[in-house]
Amino acid sequence: MSATSVNSPAQLDYSLDTESGRITKSAECQIGLEAVENDPFCFAVRIPAPLPEDLEQARALALRVEGRRLQGTVRRSERLEDDSLRLEVEPD
Repeated sequence: MSATSVNSPAQLDYSLDTESGRITKSAECQIGLEAVENDPFCFAVRIPAPLPEDLEQARALALRVEGRRLQGTVRRSERLEDDSLRLEVEPD
């Protein structure tokens, strides 16, 4: 997967595990898509600040960007030096 410009608008739907069960939130934000090194099946999503509420705790993610729909389970969440968030996702 080639990198997508960070200026690509996307609709994010993400799931959080809470004490009262799983909830889903939605947000419109700018993203970048990246390949995950040494894992041809996974992909990474980079979201620049400001971040949608609770996105760092996301357990599942679905997004629509540039006419594509991607979804999967969040395997790793990393805050980067520029205050953006990088989520590594294993597709469903």
